[in-house]
Amino acid sequence: MSATAGQAQSERSLAERLGFKPGQVVQEIGYDDDCDEELRASIEAVIGSELVDEDYEDAVDVVVLWWREDDGDLVDGLVDARTPLADGGHIWLLTPKAGRAGHVEPSDIGEAAPTAGLAQTSSMSAARDWSGTRLVAPKVRK
Repeated sequence: MSATAGQAQSERSLAERLGFKPGQVVQEIGYDDDCDEELRASIEAVIGSELVDEDYEDAVDVVVLWWREDDGDLVDGLVDARTPLADGGHIWLLTPKAGRAGHVEPSDIGEAAPTAGLAQTSSMSAARDWSGTRLVAPKVRK
């Protein structure tokens, strides 16, 4: 086995670093030509199926929301993305990195998330041109 093959086996895929797991149902919203195909393929490889589209009508474990500055009102987009989530599900909000067309300021995300009933749990580089922000619905105390 070559050194690079050994490295590849020990390195987690993009999707695994983002916490995707086999068997999850993942809905993709906001797909366009600028989306990162490597990340999409990585997610599908980990979950073992294709991403479902915006028309999917059942509950999902994760929503991947590709969002650009000119896509409209972020609060509305997050509320719409939250609707199909199963209990314990989350949203990966993917936005263009700083300096890229369509960049969304982190402060805009920080303001929109609580208004949409979501809490930000982490942020990371999700792909070469995309930043990822993980958003969850806060647990309801009974």
